[in-house]
Amino acid sequence: MNILEIKQLEKRIENTVLIAQMNLEIKCGEAVAIQCNVEIGKQLIHILIGESSASGGQVLVTGKTFSSFKAICKKVGIVLLNESLYDRLTPFEYLSFYKRLYEVKTDVNVLLQKIGLVKRVRIDKLTFSEKKRLQIARAILHQPELIILEEPIQNIDIESQYIIRNLINDLIDEQKAILITTSNLENAITMTDHVYLLNEDGLKKIDVMDSEETTEIETGELQTDLPTNTEEIENVQESQINPIPFRFEKIPAKVNDKIILLDPTEIDYIESNDGISYLNVKGEVFPCSYSLNQLFDRLYPFGFFRCHRSYIVNLQKVREVITWTRNSYSLILDDSKKSSVPLSKGKMNELKEIIGI
Repeated sequence: MNILEIKQLEKRIENTVLIAQMNLEIKCGEAVAIQCNVEIGKQLIHILIGESSASGGQVLVTGKTFSSFKAICKKVGIVLLNESLYDRLTPFEYLSFYKRLYEVKTDVNVLLQKIGLVKRVRIDKLTFSEKKRLQIARAILHQPELIILEEPIQNIDIESQYIIRNLINDLIDEQKAILITTSNLENAITMTDHVYLLNEDGLKKIDVMDSEETTEIETGELQTDLPTNTEEIENVQESQINPIPFRFEKIPAKVNDKIILLDPTEIDYIESNDGISYLNVKGEVFPCSYSLNQLFDRLYPFGFFRCHRSYIVNLQKVREVITWTRNSYSLILDDSKKSSVPLSKGKMNELKEIIGI
């Protein structure tokens, strides 16, 4: 069953498109993470809970539209990046207050134990990470069907990250639907395998898999099932039983124990450091098992240029060519950091031929 349905949703302010038209469904027992700009994530959440209007499309929670958050507050739990707590209360008093507000029978002591907090310390004595865990406890206290989390593990300690990730897994087992927005792609991948990018081009799913599943991808070959019966083998032509090679266009990058498969167009540039290739994608860096030479062979057809012995750049992302001295050049990229990539003197003429100057 779909708990959250987003249909043809878009947000514009005058001629500026904040959220390009998007569609998304989240089912029971599914966690989806959307990696996007913080402000875009905030806008999306406010639309989803009825506190801001969309320019088009609709949002359905448990199959129904709604006009305000009040209409769905018992079905939805929400944690925003910046929200206030009642600092003079203890965690037990705080959660007990919401228990009475929602008129539920949740055992507050069990919930506090689950998030690793003691009940007698005042909230103003808690660390930032402990407060984040308390906020999530408050959001799930009334057993909502949909939980929306804005940047749930941003800037928190390792213990809290571990607790929150385990809590998300428990909620999935309980058949809850979870939507996470985060500006950090690595955080998204470590919380769920259902990861999307939301940018000016719209919503796009990222392929995520466990690292042991990538053997065939890294060899670049797909093995066909071969007959084992002697009679079957005799009836099959030799050309039919050879492994069939195929061209795999995506580039694998590793994040902890998971592999993400990136479209070449998502990569801004690649840097080689101490023999390891690092993919730079929207301000984040991911190691790749391929050498720089292997990556260039794969990426050349997509408009990538070997601008330096240690760098490959996506020419579609280049905004400026800067001349520092007669023998020193840099490429300035059209990304959020305005990244600078070195251009070797010997590559300057080759680049001029490519871009036609």
